[in-house]
Order: sequence, then structure tokens, then C-alpha cells
Amino acid sequence: MRTAMRRCGVWLALAALAVMAWPQVSPALNLGELLNSADKAVSVGRSALKVGKTAVRAAEDITPEQEYYIGRAVAASILAKYRPWNNQAADQYVNLLGQSLALASSKPQTFGGYHFLILDSEEINAFGCPGGLILITRGLLRCCKTEAQVAAVLAHEIGHVALQHGLGAIKQSRYMDLGKVLAQEGASQAGGNLAALTNAFGGTVGDITQTLLVGGYSRSQESEADKASAATLQALGYDPRALVQVLEVMKTRLKPGGLDFAKTHPDPADRIADVEEICGQGVPKPEPPSRQARCQTALKGV
Repeated sequence: MRTAMRRCGVWLALAALAVMAWPQVSPALNLGELLNSADKAVSVGRSALKVGKTAVRAAEDITPEQEYYIGRAVAASILAKYRPWNNQAADQYVNLLGQSLALASSKPQTFGGYHFLILDSEEINAFGCPGGLILITRGLLRCCKTEAQVAAVLAHEIGHVALQHGLGAIKQSRYMDLGKVLAQEGASQAGGNLAALTNAFGGTVGDITQTLLVGGYSRSQESEADKASAATLQALGYDPRALVQVLEVMKTRLKPGGLDFAKTHPDPADRIADVEEICGQGVPKPEPPSRQARCQTALKGV
């Protein structure tokens, strides 16, 4: 009963924000709908909400459905800063590759499914939003010379999603704030303090967005995502040492004190050492010609 009340409380809090469901027609993102959801994510829901009376205290209390809605709001916040790249062929390629990698990961399914989108930015960065919404910049794709390297980057972000690192960024105080608002509101008075409810949810989204854009994950979390990436790559026959190649390129292109990957991730040199412990040293195997050809064709002009 207690668990059910927890789920009910947070679900209704998210419903109050009227975030629309993610489209199921295509693995590619519906950009118009997502951008519209950025405004909807901060709007006040309809009246007559029935709220739970149990405070939400930990990330494991968040259901897959709730994670899905939180991830949509986080992705919408990121898209308010970065413009999507309008290239259907490249987007389709990244989505097909990403879907294959997700199926081989430790979390092959999420409530709303995995979705991948290329951002039209020179920055070297990628974002794995809760629930499986993964955004990658053109700048980072330019660091990838083979399909295995692109796969390594996508598998790393899938690792963050599977390990729920984004939800771990939510501050404990946010759970308490959300729980207090829910406990104070009765079914007949639900509209009376919706502003507080909205602020509590907005703070949760803000915590995750702040981590992705500014603070970054810890070195241990990045190492966990690298390990997950290596396992996923091996499962599909890619050489996991391709991740080392990408990091080597990034090490030469990142600027100290930059606003992109250099600000939100551990030094590539440190990660290279960690990955080599996982995968071993040596030169990755050459890509099959057909695989390399489809990668170059799809990402032409990136």
C-alpha cells in the first residue's frame, strides 16, 4: 500500500504538469512535439487532482513511467540551448545504431523506448537523459572516424541511462519538498498549492539538467558507463578499444576550461587509463569495409 501511494503521488504530480506522451511511431525524435513540451513542462495541470500522502524519499521510488516524463522535460530543457541538426539520413543512422546497442545493453527496454538525436553544435558533448533520450553533438561525432567509435559513444550514454545516473543527480531535498506538498494537499484542494508542486517537480528536472550541462557525473560514474559501453560493444562484435580511440581524439581537441565535454567530464587521459584496464591495450581491429562505408555515407557532412 505504501509503495502504491508513493507511485500515485509522484505520478499525479507529473500529470499536473501536462507533459505529453512521447511519440511511438518512429525511433527518431518528434522535434516539434518535444519543443512544445518545454513550455508544457512548466504549466499548471487541470484541477481535481487526487494526491498521495507519502513523501518520496529515494530515486528507486521513481517508476519507469515517471522516469520517462522527467527525461522528456530534461531533454526539452537541453533543446532550449541546443538546436537539432536537420539531417534525416544521419539521424536515422544514429537511431538504428543506437537501438541495436540498446538491445544489447543491461537495460534493453525503457517505458518510452530509446531515442537518439544529433545536435547542431560544434561543442564536443553528449547527454543521456533519464528514460532513454540521448542527444549527441556534431562536434562529438566529428571525433569518431569509424562506426565502432560512434557505437562506443552511444553505448556510453546508454550506460548512463541504464545505470540511472541522471536520477541519482536529484537532490534529496527535492524528494522531501515534493512529498511535503503532496501530503499537504487533499483531493478537493489539489489546485490550491499547485505552484509549490510545480516548483518541486521543476527543481527535480533542474537538478538533472544542471548535472548534464554544468556539473557532470563523477569519475566513478563515468567509469561505470565506460564499463557498460565495453560490455555492449563486445556483445555486438565491436572492438571496445574503439572508445580509447575516441578519447584520444577528444584529448587533442578539448580546450581547458571549455564549456563542453571538458567541463562536465573527467580528463580524457584519466578515462583512457581506466578503459585500457577494462579492455586491454593495443590497436582496435580494422572495421569491415561495408560497415565503414555505411558510416561514412550516413554521416557525410557532419
